Amino acid sequence: MFKPSLLAAVLFAVPLMTPVQVLAQDQTAETVVATVNGQDITLGQMIVMKQSMQDPSVAALPAQDLWDMLLDQLVRQAVMAGEGAENAGVRAQLELQRRNTLATAAVTKLAEAAPTDAEIQAAYDRLFADAAPVEEYSAAHILVATEDEAKEVKQRLDEGADFGEVAAEKSTDNSSQNKGDLGWFSAEMMVEPFAKAVQALEKGQISDPVQSDFGWHVIQLNDTRMREVPKLEEVRTEVEQMVRREKLEAEVERLVGDAKVEKTEGIPAEAMNNDALLEAE
Repeated sequence: MFKPSLLAAVLFAVPLMTPVQVLAQDQTAETVVATVNGQDITLGQMIVMKQSMQDPSVAALPAQDLWDMLLDQLVRQAVMAGEGAENAGVRAQLELQRRNTLATAAVTKLAEAAPTDAEIQAAYDRLFADAAPVEEYSAAHILVATEDEAKEVKQRLDEGADFGEVAAEKSTDNSSQNKGDLGWFSAEMMVEPFAKAVQALEKGQISDPVQSDFGWHVIQLNDTRMREVPKLEEVRTEVEQMVRREKLEAEVERLVGDAKVEKTEGIPAEAMNNDALLEAE
């Protein structure tokens, strides 16, 4: 798809033509809005060009101003396209763009089909039917490089130092910015030594130094809670998106599986490094 920014330096110059007033009825995407050296510029191309605008302030221009700007760009594009020389590389790029546009349209069309309530319910049951409430932990930690540093941190905490202040001063990971707070997490989200240490703590208790692959931790358990299995209404949007994605992937795989594919043998993989082939007329 043509992106206006790619040719902005060339195309955003003074207008190339005087607008001609045309009375038109029953416009279609094929309605010709201008002809440049025999090349038609159509209303459909104008619409696609508008859809591709990346700058919201440009897209928000008054309709006539935007029309004039886009048409001037397309005119300049047509003029320069007439000056371009077609070779194997250009033809390959055009075919890839054409194929990608068609494939994108096909995928978009397939993705429009909304899942049925039965499909959403089945997916929810598959995800959560055997799920049980999960215990979650709210904890903070101080991460240091050595055991001696961890022992020093623990001693300071035992002597009454504020955990958050020591974490902000000593912890070597990003949690130091939050005074060591790690938020809520389940045990399986953490590395095993850390998870086991947290599970063994009582609320408010501070652990002895714990070693993991990340270094040495001193951990404080703030609180625990049970995360219940979500109801369908709470996760319906996410489940529906998952079903859409699964159906789309399944349909693509079916179409690819049904396709007649004949791969040419004997072409060395290194051939795709031969950029000179693209220069052929």
